[in-house]
Amino acid sequence: MPVTTKICGLSTPDTLGAAISGGAAQVGFVFFPPSPRNLAFDQAAALAALVPAHVAKVGVFVDPDDRELDAAIAAAHLDAIQLHKTTPERTAAIRNATRREIWSAIAVKTRADLAAAQTYAGAADRILYDAKTPDSAALPGGMGLRFDWTLLQGHRHPLPWALSGGLTPENVTEAVRITGATAVDVSSGVESAPAVKDMDKIAAFLKALGA
Repeated sequence: MPVTTKICGLSTPDTLGAAISGGAAQVGFVFFPPSPRNLAFDQAAALAALVPAHVAKVGVFVDPDDRELDAAIAAAHLDAIQLHKTTPERTAAIRNATRREIWSAIAVKTRADLAAAQTYAGAADRILYDAKTPDSAALPGGMGLRFDWTLLQGHRHPLPWALSGGLTPENVTEAVRITGATAVDVSSGVESAPAVKDMDKIAAFLKALGA
């Protein structure tokens, strides 16, 4: 089965173009001010205008309020919403209010962490398994951390899912082989410095998956 890819944290027309021309299925725009990848709404609008209809635009949020969601959706014409640190109840409310596809991130360090995915059945459309960051970390993701991919072997997924956390052009094929993932999400793994996307790394990542 082909593997679809989301390139996340894009912030320039050139790197967005590299993701689109390389075959990314989704592009991610971050709306979280503490992140170095955060976009202002006018920046997001300008980038979104460059995205063709066959590529989905995903907004990335950390437990957002309604005003923030509405502004981002209006600016970037988002097709999907990725939520971090958002309860199942709030996730369901956002899904009902926005009528958008919802991705819920599950932070993983041990096998026990996978159980949280069950609580999003009926609230989200897709689970994103990401590496758990330290409690003291300012960001919930995009830090280049990975978890033990073998934890997903034999796990019964309650929803369609994608793999994230520490993926790079060099390890993504191994990650897919170990986990059986049919969708992956990358941010820091295609950067030359924090928040600085690298067009060559984007191309290499997508080429590794045959995108």
